[in-house]
Amino acid sequence: MLTQVENRKVTQVENRRVTQVESHITTQMEESLHYNHHNYEYELQEYMLQEDDWDRDLLLDPAWEQQQRKTFTAWCNSHLRKAGTQIENIEDDFRNGLKLMLLLEVISGERLSKPDQGKMRFHKIANVNKALDYIAGKGVKLVSIGAEEIVDGNAKMTLGMIWTIILRFAIQDISIEETSAKEGLLLWCQRKTGPYKNVNVQNFHTSWKDGLALCALIHRHRPDLIDYSKLQKDDALYNLNLAFEIAEKELDIPKMLDPEDIVNTPKPDQRALMTYVSCFYHAFAGAEQAEMAANRICKILGVNQENENSMADYEKLASEL
Repeated sequence: MLTQVENRKVTQVENRRVTQVESHITTQMEESLHYNHHNYEYELQEYMLQEDDWDRDLLLDPAWEQQQRKTFTAWCNSHLRKAGTQIENIEDDFRNGLKLMLLLEVISGERLSKPDQGKMRFHKIANVNKALDYIAGKGVKLVSIGAEEIVDGNAKMTLGMIWTIILRFAIQDISIEETSAKEGLLLWCQRKTGPYKNVNVQNFHTSWKDGLALCALIHRHRPDLIDYSKLQKDDALYNLNLAFEIAEKELDIPKMLDPEDIVNTPKPDQRALMTYVSCFYHAFAGAEQAEMAANRICKILGVNQENENSMADYEKLASEL
């Protein structure tokens, strides 16, 4: 039997051991979290740098996040409104996974698996996982984006997820000659705006700051909407406002940014501008393809008519012999 003093000493030793073990576990967890966070930041930064030669200071500037939130919200709503709904806060309204699954169904035209209707956390995670699994099934690599982060309302993770959706469903399939995706969209912009004075599209940030490139895109396809000759390069706010208003009223392209977002930022966020410009591609390219198809049909009908006339002439000559 241990005396009371000896019992206290044993208890103190055991408590010290427990404290040491807990401290060791906590240290390991902190190191792991630090490593995972560092790893994600590195992958995100590396991915952004692959897209363009980006300034590190701008990556840390909250302006890009604000621009993306505004643009991505408008882009999502342009599709969700087809299903009679919309989102107000991009990091909150996708947390239960229901509108995220609906968004994917609208833009893909496919049905996803039935969502869980419960309100518990595990129901929300299950729904978001269904959406992420669908995206992954389309060949998209979701780097460090997990359902838990979306359910918890992690803004950067949510914006990263929406960007992968935009890339896959709005940009990836753009193909101009031998270029595709971002390069294809850039080449399309260069081809369409090349003849215009004071327009030189080389990227998806500074090349759009004065608004002339957007006005040129509109004028190239709908010259009745803009008198390009009256625009001034040094009146960026007017040019951008004009382009945004005409695109929204006449082309059904929602306003996704404010002119000040572009003018007052050294390098506007290229993800936001790529998203917005891709809407012009889809609006105009669809019309161009329809026109080309109509021209082909007219040409075929014309050839058939010529063949019928030739046959009629041949039968007439044969009957006169």
